[in-house]
This record gives sequence, C-alpha cells and structure tokens, in this order.
Amino acid sequence: MIFFSWHKNFTYKLLSKWKMSKYTAMWISFVEGLLIGALIVYYF
Repeated sequence: MIFFSWHKNFTYKLLSKWKMSKYTAMWISFVEGLLIGALIVYYF
C-alpha cells in the first residue's frame, strides 16, 4: 500500500505543478489509451 499512496501524492504534485485539473488528466489518459490501442491493433 505504500506504493499506492506514494503514487497518488506524486500524481497530485505533478498536476498542481503543471496547473492541470484531474479532469484534464483523465482526458489525456483516455486519448493516450485510444492511440496506443489503435497502434497495437494496426501492427498486430
């Protein structure tokens, strides 16, 4: 559980440093997942 609390704190610190909301970070992650999924489907 130590890793999860560290990762959560690290993520929130990065979001505040970049002045990014959690909502924006979720959209970026979603689009990144779509792109990576599309690349995997295309190449395999």
